[in-house]
Amino acid sequence: MAKTAAVAKGLDPAALAPGMAGFSADWSSDQRAFKNVHWGKAMMWIFLLSDTFIFSCFLISYMTVRWSTTTPWPNPSEVFGLHVGGVEVPLLLIAIMTFILISSSGTMAMAVNFGYRKNRKVTTYLILLTALFGASFVGMQAFEWSKLIHEGVRPWANPFGAPQFGSSFFMITGFHGFHVSIGVIFLLIVARKVWRGDYDRGDRGYFTTMKGGYEHVETMGLYWHFVDLVWVFIFAFFYLW
Repeated sequence: MAKTAAVAKGLDPAALAPGMAGFSADWSSDQRAFKNVHWGKAMMWIFLLSDTFIFSCFLISYMTVRWSTTTPWPNPSEVFGLHVGGVEVPLLLIAIMTFILISSSGTMAMAVNFGYRKNRKVTTYLILLTALFGASFVGMQAFEWSKLIHEGVRPWANPFGAPQFGSSFFMITGFHGFHVSIGVIFLLIVARKVWRGDYDRGDRGYFTTMKGGYEHVETMGLYWHFVDLVWVFIFAFFYLW
Protein backbone atom coordinates (compact mmCIF):
# COMPACT_ATOMS: atom_id res chain seq x y z
CA MET A 1 0.00 0.00 0.00
CA ALA A 2 2.82 2.40 0.92
CA LYS A 3 4.69 1.62 -2.27
CA THR A 4 1.52 2.21 -4.32
CA ALA A 5 1.02 5.61 -2.65
CA ALA A 6 4.66 6.54 -3.21
CA VAL A 7 4.46 5.68 -6.90
CA ALA A 8 1.24 7.69 -7.20
CA LYS A 9 3.04 10.72 -5.75
CA GLY A 10 5.97 10.29 -8.12
CA LEU A 11 8.39 9.12 -5.43
CA ASP A 12 10.83 6.26 -5.58
CA PRO A 13 9.61 3.55 -3.16
CA ALA A 14 13.23 2.60 -2.42
CA ALA A 15 13.80 6.09 -1.03
CA LEU A 16 11.25 5.40 1.69
CA ALA A 17 12.99 2.24 2.91
CA PRO A 18 14.42 2.38 6.46
CA GLY A 19 18.13 2.46 7.30
CA MET A 20 21.10 3.19 5.04
CA ALA A 21 19.35 1.66 2.03
CA GLY A 22 16.62 4.29 2.19
CA PHE A 23 19.11 7.09 2.91
CA SER A 24 21.23 6.13 -0.11
CA ALA A 25 18.20 5.78 -2.38
CA ASP A 26 16.83 9.10 -1.15
CA TRP A 27 19.98 11.04 -2.01
CA SER A 28 20.65 9.24 -5.27
CA SER A 29 17.07 9.83 -6.45
CA ASP A 30 17.36 13.49 -5.41
CA GLN A 31 14.09 13.48 -3.45
CA ARG A 32 15.23 15.72 -0.59
CA ALA A 33 18.66 17.29 -1.02
CA PHE A 34 18.31 19.30 -4.25
CA LYS A 35 14.67 18.99 -5.25
CA ASN A 36 13.78 22.61 -4.46
CA VAL A 37 17.26 24.12 -4.98
CA HIS A 38 17.95 26.34 -7.99
CA TRP A 39 20.29 24.58 -10.41
CA GLY A 40 22.77 27.47 -10.37
CA LYS A 41 23.01 27.42 -6.60
CA ALA A 42 23.57 23.65 -6.56
CA MET A 43 26.34 23.91 -9.17
CA MET A 44 27.94 26.78 -7.25
CA TRP A 45 28.03 24.70 -4.06
CA ILE A 46 29.72 21.88 -5.95
CA PHE A 47 32.26 24.30 -7.43
CA LEU A 48 32.97 25.85 -4.02
CA LEU A 49 33.47 22.39 -2.54
CA SER A 50 36.10 21.60 -5.16
CA ASP A 51 37.73 25.00 -4.62
CA THR A 52 37.83 24.32 -0.89
CA PHE A 53 39.97 21.26 -1.56
CA ILE A 54 42.40 23.35 -3.66
CA PHE A 55 42.83 26.09 -1.07
CA SER A 56 43.13 23.46 1.66
CA CYS A 57 45.97 21.79 -0.26
CA PHE A 58 47.72 25.15 -0.62
CA LEU A 59 47.45 25.98 3.08
CA ILE A 60 48.46 22.49 4.19
CA SER A 61 51.48 22.66 1.86
CA TYR A 62 52.36 26.05 3.31
CA MET A 63 52.21 24.71 6.87
CA THR A 64 54.28 21.67 5.87
CA VAL A 65 56.96 23.85 4.28
CA ARG A 66 57.05 26.20 7.25
CA TRP A 67 57.40 23.38 9.77
CA SER A 68 60.05 21.53 7.76
CA THR A 69 62.35 24.41 6.78
CA THR A 70 65.57 24.83 8.73
CA THR A 71 65.99 28.51 7.79
CA PRO A 72 64.21 31.02 10.05
CA TRP A 73 60.82 32.08 8.71
CA PRO A 74 60.38 35.85 8.18
CA ASN A 75 58.47 37.84 10.77
CA PRO A 76 55.20 38.94 9.08
CA SER A 77 55.01 42.09 11.21
CA GLU A 78 58.31 43.25 9.75
CA VAL A 79 57.82 42.03 6.17
CA PHE A 80 54.32 43.46 5.78
CA GLY A 81 54.82 46.64 7.79
CA LEU A 82 54.37 50.14 6.38
CA HIS A 83 56.11 53.39 7.22
CA VAL A 84 53.52 56.02 8.18
CA GLY A 85 54.76 59.38 9.44
CA GLY A 86 58.22 57.94 10.07
CA VAL A 87 56.78 55.12 12.20
CA GLU A 88 56.76 51.45 11.24
CA VAL A 89 53.18 50.17 11.54
CA PRO A 90 52.98 46.35 11.36
CA LEU A 91 50.31 44.77 9.13
CA LEU A 92 48.58 48.10 8.49
CA LEU A 93 47.85 47.43 4.82
CA ILE A 94 46.75 43.85 5.54
CA ALA A 95 44.35 45.07 8.23
CA ILE A 96 42.79 47.56 5.80
CA MET A 97 42.49 44.89 3.11
CA THR A 98 40.82 42.51 5.56
CA PHE A 99 38.39 45.18 6.74
CA ILE A 100 37.43 46.03 3.15
CA LEU A 101 36.86 42.41 2.16
CA ILE A 102 34.82 41.60 5.28
CA SER A 103 32.74 44.75 4.71
CA SER A 104 32.06 43.61 1.15
CA SER A 105 30.41 40.48 2.54
CA GLY A 106 27.94 42.72 4.35
CA THR A 107 27.08 44.73 1.23
CA MET A 108 26.71 41.50 -0.78
CA ALA A 109 24.35 40.02 1.82
CA MET A 110 22.21 43.19 1.69
CA ALA A 111 22.22 43.02 -2.12
CA VAL A 112 20.76 39.51 -1.97
CA ASN A 113 18.12 40.70 0.50
CA PHE A 114 17.03 43.64 -1.62
CA GLY A 115 17.23 41.49 -4.75
CA TYR A 116 14.57 39.13 -3.48
CA ARG A 117 12.49 42.21 -2.62
CA LYS A 118 12.89 43.16 -6.30
CA ASN A 119 14.35 46.54 -5.41
CA ARG A 120 16.50 46.91 -8.51
CA LYS A 121 18.01 50.30 -7.70
CA VAL A 122 19.29 49.46 -4.21
CA THR A 123 20.40 45.98 -5.30
CA THR A 124 22.45 47.43 -8.16
CA TYR A 125 24.11 50.03 -5.92
CA LEU A 126 25.00 47.42 -3.31
CA ILE A 127 26.48 45.06 -5.91
CA LEU A 128 28.50 47.90 -7.39
CA LEU A 129 29.72 48.86 -3.91
CA THR A 130 30.75 45.24 -3.35
CA ALA A 131 32.63 45.27 -6.66
CA LEU A 132 34.34 48.53 -5.63
CA PHE A 133 35.47 46.93 -2.37
CA GLY A 134 36.79 43.92 -4.31
CA ALA A 135 38.65 46.10 -6.81
CA SER A 136 40.17 48.10 -3.94
CA PHE A 137 41.34 44.87 -2.35
CA VAL A 138 43.01 43.72 -5.58
CA GLY A 139 44.64 47.12 -6.00
CA MET A 140 46.09 46.99 -2.49
CA GLN A 141 47.29 43.47 -3.11
CA ALA A 142 49.06 44.65 -6.28
CA PHE A 143 50.74 47.37 -4.21
CA GLU A 144 51.79 44.77 -1.64
CA TRP A 145 53.26 42.56 -4.35
CA SER A 146 55.17 45.43 -5.97
CA LYS A 147 56.56 46.46 -2.57
CA LEU A 148 57.86 42.97 -1.80
CA ILE A 149 59.26 42.50 -5.32
CA HIS A 150 61.07 45.83 -4.98
CA GLU A 151 62.55 44.58 -1.69
CA GLY A 152 63.88 41.46 -3.40
CA VAL A 153 61.26 38.82 -2.63
CA ARG A 154 60.96 36.27 -5.43
CA PRO A 155 59.30 32.83 -5.73
CA TRP A 156 62.79 31.33 -5.58
CA ALA A 157 64.49 33.74 -3.17
CA ASN A 158 63.79 35.83 -0.09
CA PRO A 159 66.14 38.32 1.61
CA PHE A 160 64.15 38.11 4.87
CA GLY A 161 64.79 34.43 5.58
CA ALA A 162 63.49 31.11 4.26
CA PRO A 163 63.38 31.09 0.42
CA GLN A 164 60.11 29.13 0.48
CA PHE A 165 58.39 32.23 1.83
CA GLY A 166 58.27 33.88 -1.58
CA SER A 167 56.82 30.92 -3.46
CA SER A 168 54.19 30.29 -0.77
CA PHE A 169 53.20 33.94 -0.60
CA PHE A 170 52.85 34.53 -4.34
CA MET A 171 51.08 31.23 -4.96
CA ILE A 172 48.47 31.51 -2.19
CA THR A 173 47.72 35.23 -2.34
CA GLY A 174 47.90 35.23 -6.14
CA PHE A 175 45.39 32.40 -6.46
CA HIS A 176 43.06 34.15 -4.04
CA GLY A 177 43.52 37.50 -5.78
CA PHE A 178 42.61 35.82 -9.07
CA HIS A 179 39.34 34.63 -7.50
CA VAL A 180 38.57 38.14 -6.25
CA SER A 181 39.28 39.62 -9.71
CA ILE A 182 36.97 37.12 -11.41
CA GLY A 183 34.35 37.88 -8.77
CA VAL A 184 34.54 41.61 -9.46
CA ILE A 185 33.97 40.99 -13.17
CA PHE A 186 30.90 38.85 -12.56
CA LEU A 187 29.58 41.29 -9.98
CA LEU A 188 29.59 43.97 -12.67
CA ILE A 189 27.79 41.61 -15.07
CA VAL A 190 25.13 40.78 -12.48
CA ALA A 191 24.73 44.46 -11.54
CA ARG A 192 24.12 45.33 -15.20
CA LYS A 193 21.51 42.59 -15.53
CA VAL A 194 19.75 43.73 -12.35
CA TRP A 195 19.73 47.35 -13.50
CA ARG A 196 18.25 46.44 -16.91
CA GLY A 197 15.54 44.36 -15.28
CA ASP A 198 16.65 41.08 -16.85
CA TYR A 199 15.78 39.14 -13.71
CA ASP A 200 12.33 40.73 -13.45
CA ARG A 201 11.54 39.59 -16.99
CA GLY A 202 13.24 36.22 -16.57
CA ASP A 203 15.61 36.79 -19.51
CA ARG A 204 17.96 33.98 -20.44
CA GLY A 205 21.62 34.19 -19.41
CA TYR A 206 24.81 34.33 -21.44
CA PHE A 207 25.80 30.69 -21.09
CA THR A 208 22.45 28.93 -20.65
CA THR A 209 19.05 28.68 -22.27
CA MET A 210 17.34 28.60 -18.87
CA LYS A 211 15.53 31.70 -17.65
CA GLY A 212 17.27 33.76 -14.98
CA GLY A 213 15.98 35.28 -11.75
CA TYR A 214 17.21 36.93 -8.59
CA GLU A 215 18.58 33.54 -7.53
CA HIS A 216 21.61 34.54 -9.59
CA VAL A 217 22.33 37.37 -7.16
CA GLU A 218 22.30 34.86 -4.30
CA THR A 219 24.52 32.47 -6.27
CA MET A 220 26.98 35.30 -6.84
CA GLY A 221 26.78 36.03 -3.12
CA LEU A 222 27.75 32.45 -2.28
CA TYR A 223 30.90 32.80 -4.36
CA TRP A 224 31.76 36.16 -2.81
CA HIS A 225 31.26 34.95 0.76
CA PHE A 226 33.49 31.98 -0.01
CA VAL A 227 36.25 34.28 -1.27
CA ASP A 228 35.97 36.34 1.91
CA LEU A 229 36.04 33.24 4.12
CA VAL A 230 39.16 31.92 2.40
CA TRP A 231 40.88 35.25 3.05
CA VAL A 232 40.18 34.88 6.78
CA PHE A 233 42.15 31.62 6.76
CA ILE A 234 44.95 33.12 4.68
CA PHE A 235 45.11 36.10 7.02
CA ALA A 236 45.29 33.86 10.07
CA PHE A 237 47.82 31.36 8.75
CA PHE A 238 50.06 33.61 6.66
CA TYR A 239 50.00 37.03 8.30
CA LEU A 240 49.34 36.27 11.98
CA TRP A 241 51.22 33.01 12.46
